[in-house]
Amino acid sequence: MKLLFAAAECAPFFKTGGLGDVAGTLPKVLAKEDIETAVVLPYFTKMADKYKEQLEDVSNFMVNVGWRKQYCGVKRLEMDDVTYYFIDNLYYFDREALYGYYDDGERFAFLQMAIIELMEKINFIPDILHVNDYHTAMIPCLLKEKYHWINAYRNIRTVLTIHNIQFQGQYGSEILSDLFSMGKERYEDGTLRLGEALNFMKAGILYADKVTTVSPSYAQEIQTPEFGCGLEVILRMEAGKLTGILNGIDYEANDPETDPILDKHYSVDDLTGKKQNKAALQRLMGLKDIPDVPLIAVVSRLTYQKGFHLLLEEFENLLQLDVQFVLLGTGDPDFERGFSEIASRYPDKSSVVIDFDVELAQKMYASADLFLMPSAFEPCGLSQMIAMRYGTLPVVHEVGGLKDTVDPYNPVKSTGSGFGFQEFSSFQLMECIKKALELYDFSPETWQKIVQTAMIQDFSWTNSCRKYLNMYQQLIFAE
Repeated sequence: MKLLFAAAECAPFFKTGGLGDVAGTLPKVLAKEDIETAVVLPYFTKMADKYKEQLEDVSNFMVNVGWRKQYCGVKRLEMDDVTYYFIDNLYYFDREALYGYYDDGERFAFLQMAIIELMEKINFIPDILHVNDYHTAMIPCLLKEKYHWINAYRNIRTVLTIHNIQFQGQYGSEILSDLFSMGKERYEDGTLRLGEALNFMKAGILYADKVTTVSPSYAQEIQTPEFGCGLEVILRMEAGKLTGILNGIDYEANDPETDPILDKHYSVDDLTGKKQNKAALQRLMGLKDIPDVPLIAVVSRLTYQKGFHLLLEEFENLLQLDVQFVLLGTGDPDFERGFSEIASRYPDKSSVVIDFDVELAQKMYASADLFLMPSAFEPCGLSQMIAMRYGTLPVVHEVGGLKDTVDPYNPVKSTGSGFGFQEFSSFQLMECIKKALELYDFSPETWQKIVQTAMIQDFSWTNSCRKYLNMYQQLIFAE
């Protein structure tokens, strides 16, 4: 089986969020199952030099973006049994950020046509073409409406994964002719139109052979008006080909027994090292080294989607309790200022770092007692899984992937792997935190049991990989 995985970002080359993590991990796992796997990406020039030095130029050709003839270079890198192809065009991809430009419609129209035309140029015709989010979601449509005359492409089966349905790629209908050199028939009959805009994501949902999301609960949620962002009717209509497959985490990179970033290693059977890491983090963050005080951590983008307006509303009240609090993240300037200002008034209890620091994040995952994720919605979420892997119990809003991965503490049965609240309000968030703190303070044996339960959860890619493989095989062998 040949698989081509198409995405706009991919760790470790460049990423902004969960899409980059999935694109960086899933293809490597699939390659270990004897799948001939390639990944195709834009060549963002902000890639680290150590990867640039490994690139080789393998081809170049011109792509017609409407009336524009745009250069497309192809660079290749082989790593971890996966072949990575990078689409090189400085005009489109030599930028400070990956997204957020006035011409994103043109940039990703070029990328998608370049990916399709690349397959013949490098003689890699996949059995499965797996596209991700709106940046590549038009590809299934393009294969059937624009490139249907290419015989070599007729047996390709397509899969679209929706990582976040908020971002849909909505543009004026004129780009069908101006960028894709296509007629407007499919726009005018409503197929590609949502409201008064061409919608890349809708095109992908309708034209792909299978549609997946990154957790089972999110697959159900996006079929409702609350979470569907206008596409819920389309998703209900296509529900027969929609499934949710939970993302995994890299168990080699996130291992408390071997992680080189940690001060001390530890295991589910011996948590002594976790206490030593907590003490080291307290000192690093300028807090007193007090072993029995519960340490609460946040590592996140500070946005409304992540629910940090709820936490900010209760932050000063939280700091009245016998706790320590550490935060690492960037985002909404109002949140950055709000957390920083309140924390400055409680320097013995809280430390806020407005930054992106991978090593500090890892130390916080491993050293804290509680990890807060009060997201308004969360397609999958990886942080709660990483935190549990290190024995740090998550406090989550029970939605999407958070609901699928965290078993809320049951005080009657003394079971669970974290703590959850259902009503999305600052009051319920605070009540949930208080319940967790009560367990920490008064039931240390039960707390340790919950910690150990969290640590033995299997969030590796093994199960998810099997589900993707089954789906690919069903598509290939379907009559």
